Amino acid sequence: MPRDTMHTAEDDLFESASNRLTIDLSALVANWQTMGRLSGKASAAAVLKADAYGTGIEDAAIALYEAGARDFFVANAEEGAGLRPFVPDGRIYILAGMWPGNEALFFDNDLVPIVNSEEQLAVYMSAISERGDHPCVLHVDTGMNRLGLSVDEALALAHDPARPASFSPVLVMSHLAAADSPDHPLNARQLAAFRAVSAAYEGIPASLANSAGIHLGPDYHFDLTRPGIATYGGECVNDVANPMRPVVTAEARIVQVRQAKAGETASYGATAVLARDTVIAIASVGYADGYLRAQSATGVPLRQTGIGGGVGFLHGQRVPVLGRVTMDLTLFDVTDLPAGSVRAGDYIELFGSNIRVDDAARAAGTIGYEMLTSLGLRYERRYIEG
Repeated sequence: MPRDTMHTAEDDLFESASNRLTIDLSALVANWQTMGRLSGKASAAAVLKADAYGTGIEDAAIALYEAGARDFFVANAEEGAGLRPFVPDGRIYILAGMWPGNEALFFDNDLVPIVNSEEQLAVYMSAISERGDHPCVLHVDTGMNRLGLSVDEALALAHDPARPASFSPVLVMSHLAAADSPDHPLNARQLAAFRAVSAAYEGIPASLANSAGIHLGPDYHFDLTRPGIATYGGECVNDVANPMRPVVTAEARIVQVRQAKAGETASYGATAVLARDTVIAIASVGYADGYLRAQSATGVPLRQTGIGGGVGFLHGQRVPVLGRVTMDLTLFDVTDLPAGSVRAGDYIELFGSNIRVDDAARAAGTIGYEMLTSLGLRYERRYIEG
């Protein structure tokens, strides 16, 4: 029986929780499948770093594995070891690579280190000399200046007659820096550089495209794509309507509804001066829960830029944040809702199907990635399947 049709003690906790997240696993899978179709002849990996972008790595991994994903990317070896039980025959790539002291995690959990530097290459070679052959990935920096061997280092390694036969990567990869802006000239420069490297490692699969890179077209797809934020419903290309299905709905309980008079102030700093008699709903969510202080309606520098503050969705209508967001509580102006319609115990949507996560993020001057990965531990989670 699908998990969303069974009533359990966990359902009771969800129904009474102060903060709650609904994660739609059918939307997660559908988004990944969409990115897979857009990847053409390339296979699509599943990116599960940062606790599957805040959605919970266990449930996300199981859903994507059951949908056919077999290549998985996480940030570090600890995440990889935690992921292994849920993807028994999946290939787990570790973006941070191998370092002295954590080699056992790779061998014991069959994790694939991504070699990001000459130093990591030396660590990897030492490890396999002691423990035996083990797959790895070669990461090449083609213009982001973050992780990876330089193009010159990678080409020199490819043509080095002294290169050990035991160094035979299962994948060569790079990462696009500006793919969310399709016309950015760096995209073409990175593509040209990566083509040169992948040609030098003939016969070894190659991976370049992230979510936005997939939309750049077949030239960028190579053998394996790595859709991340799009899988979780977020925007990946600037100024283009987001076709992905929302995956996460965040809600907070309203713990009090109060009346305030015109001329009074609200929240810390008294930065919100009420222009009218106001009905205020106080929700049990704040920056400790990843509802960022920068979403405050007043009293934060971002408001001086002309970007409006955060909004919630309640009883079919958007309602604005009032004053400053605090650690555990946020005030919303619900004056324009029908009198008496808002009661303590109601839930207000922070983002989800009515407020896209990227719209909530823009109000805080950030991106959907940060909103999702900043979700705190106080949300009760419910997973639903279509």
